[in-house]
Amino acid sequence: MKSDDDIFNSIVPGDQMLPEKLTIVPLAGRPVFPGIFTPLMINAPDDVKAVEEAFYKEGFIGISMLKNDVEKPGINDICKIGTAARIIKKVNLPDGGINIFISTVKRFKINKTISASAPMVAGVDYLEEEESDTFEVKALTRALISEMKEVSENNPLFTEEMRLNMVNIDNPGKIADFIASILNVDKDEQQKILETVNIRQRMEQVLVFIKREQELLRVQKKIQSEINNRVEKNQREYFLREELKAIQDELGENGDGSQNDYQKFKQKIEALEFEGEIKETVFSELEKFNLMDPNSGEYIGTRNFLELITQLPWKDSGDESYELSKAKEILEDDHFGLDDVKKRIVEYLAVRKLKQDKKGSILLLVGPPGVGKTSIGKSIAAAMNKPFYRFSVGGMHDESEIKGHRRTYIGAMPGKIIQGLKITKDNSPVFMIDEVDKMNASAQGDPSAALLEVLDPEQNVNFRDNYLDLPFDVSKVFFILTANSLDTIPGPLRDRAEIIQLSGYIDQEKLEIAKKYLIPKNLAKNGLKKNQVKYTKAALLKIAEEYARESGVRHYEKQLDKIHRKIVTEIVTNNELSSKSESFAQYTIDADDLFKYLGKPDFDESQIKAASVPGTAIGLAWTSMGGDTLLIEATSFAGKGGLVLTGQMGDVMKESSQIAFDWVRKYVVEHNIVKAEWFDENIVHLHIPEGATPKDGPSAGVTMATTFLSLFMKKVIKKNLAMTGELSLTGQVLPIGGLREKTVAAKRNKIKTIIIPKANERDLDEIPDNVKAGITFKPVSNVMEVLEIALGVKD
Repeated sequence: MKSDDDIFNSIVPGDQMLPEKLTIVPLAGRPVFPGIFTPLMINAPDDVKAVEEAFYKEGFIGISMLKNDVEKPGINDICKIGTAARIIKKVNLPDGGINIFISTVKRFKINKTISASAPMVAGVDYLEEEESDTFEVKALTRALISEMKEVSENNPLFTEEMRLNMVNIDNPGKIADFIASILNVDKDEQQKILETVNIRQRMEQVLVFIKREQELLRVQKKIQSEINNRVEKNQREYFLREELKAIQDELGENGDGSQNDYQKFKQKIEALEFEGEIKETVFSELEKFNLMDPNSGEYIGTRNFLELITQLPWKDSGDESYELSKAKEILEDDHFGLDDVKKRIVEYLAVRKLKQDKKGSILLLVGPPGVGKTSIGKSIAAAMNKPFYRFSVGGMHDESEIKGHRRTYIGAMPGKIIQGLKITKDNSPVFMIDEVDKMNASAQGDPSAALLEVLDPEQNVNFRDNYLDLPFDVSKVFFILTANSLDTIPGPLRDRAEIIQLSGYIDQEKLEIAKKYLIPKNLAKNGLKKNQVKYTKAALLKIAEEYARESGVRHYEKQLDKIHRKIVTEIVTNNELSSKSESFAQYTIDADDLFKYLGKPDFDESQIKAASVPGTAIGLAWTSMGGDTLLIEATSFAGKGGLVLTGQMGDVMKESSQIAFDWVRKYVVEHNIVKAEWFDENIVHLHIPEGATPKDGPSAGVTMATTFLSLFMKKVIKKNLAMTGELSLTGQVLPIGGLREKTVAAKRNKIKTIIIPKANERDLDEIPDNVKAGITFKPVSNVMEVLEIALGVKD
């Protein structure tokens, strides 16, 4: 048997003895071109065995690139064109693989499969190079060498040996193969070159790749130059800064801004006398700040953090000084009505003063828009001699707005709570958080959940803002939350607050608010003098009844503003026509003048709703505009049976109508008023006029039941009668809300008798006597009592 050295010494030119069949070795990497000496590592056991057999027999193998990486490649997984190579030397490796040194000889193409799986053996045809025009090939050869020389000079990866080999190769096809093998080209593109037997076409393809490489080198060189210039500039600035610092030290001056900032922060932080975790964290940040380059991005972030630390009210703000009588006076002067709120505030202040306790409190004011929820927060702050900070969470969907962003993010900021404490510079201010019923959860978190920690007395002693990441005591803050509805506020958030319901203002209250607050404020806003515009009582009441019927006074103020703007326009126009400047013309606005200034009323009081035919009844409803009367109508016609509802009713009202219908149906069948078969042959249609206006709520239950019974009995209900109450399936009349506003609406509609749930008798005390005058209230606990009053029906 021959040794490795014997075989190596007996090398014969490969193309003189190329075998007709080859053992194929698959390559996972790039293809190998002919005319190259290169090492090759074989690891697969089957391939190792096949290569060793080929080495000791014919001494040739075929090398072909894999199309796709597969664990056990077959003949169909390799490219059909590859390179035949003579094995020059073999070295066994400790792991069972072998490392061979090969000399690639010639291109081949597989024409016959002898063994399709490892070890793969195939019959092959050897591809001859197609010669082209000698003159053009020479020109392409020179171009390749010239362009490649430029690439090799600018790329440190090209060794001197590579440059010499390229110049010494005399065959144009081999020059193209050699250059293709050393260029940074995709393996599929290299395989394409390997498969090109036409020399000219191969050289043209390689020339394109060289040009691409040159463009990459040009861009790389440009980027490198820019980076070098930037580094050199930073180094130059650094050395100049160091020189400037040395000169200032020599002159006894300290011009280093960062050192000034460091000393300033250090003095302020030491004065705050921190302890424990806060002291350790803050001084650690301070020392890091001292070592930072002022031009670094982290420098600004740390500086902002230290500024926030020094601006927050860490220490107690001192003793509180306020008089209870003065606080009462402020609350009375600023607001008309709102007795429950005023009483609760005075009680809170009294307890706070007696105990000398600075613990905060949490109030939740719930009521319709424009009733003074936000403005009362300012009055509370004024009564307590405390700074006031307000922010709204309406539409908020990111918990970072409450708890801040982590400092790892660019542009990070503390949350609203810490921002408010920084602005007020007091650790026990009055915070108003508006619109807490309008927060939304999202992918960024749930703001209402973040508020739980802020408002929990057990947790907010050590509240941690994400930006600050230090415990801060917010338990002394007086939180006032506002909302229009409790329905969308999470239960845990409601539990943490004391809820105070603010009902809307009735017309008489709006009149007093207008005279005392709105008119003087709006006169000054429009440049008119005090008492320059006077209103009669009838005019102010008419504005409330026909132009601004909502629960609050915001729209009422807009109507006054509209009147005053037109008066100002009239004054200025008259002055311009007469060439005089008389701004103090007196105006008295009566009810008849409102059409001139406000146009047609928004609510027509001339149409009084009345239940004048069978199948109609008057109900009372509460809306955002205050109280209102509802004329409910019912009719029947032949059909397949069932109940039809129209008038844009909400889900709750639809359920109430179904309950009322089912109760009345059972009643009329049991009392032989209507036969049971009638309901299978007729459709009952219930409608509430003003169909464009959405309606909802359970308080029309008894009104619907009365309407149905009136229809089936063909009987008209009692004149000037209205009713309100929720109906149960067993005929019980359940309590409702908004009785005061509903009574005002009933009085406006000339109602003389109102049927109310017995449980609402206690609410009659809240209704002013002038509103109740002329109205008889009939408390009931069962629907039969309602039917007896309305239709004279006795069970």
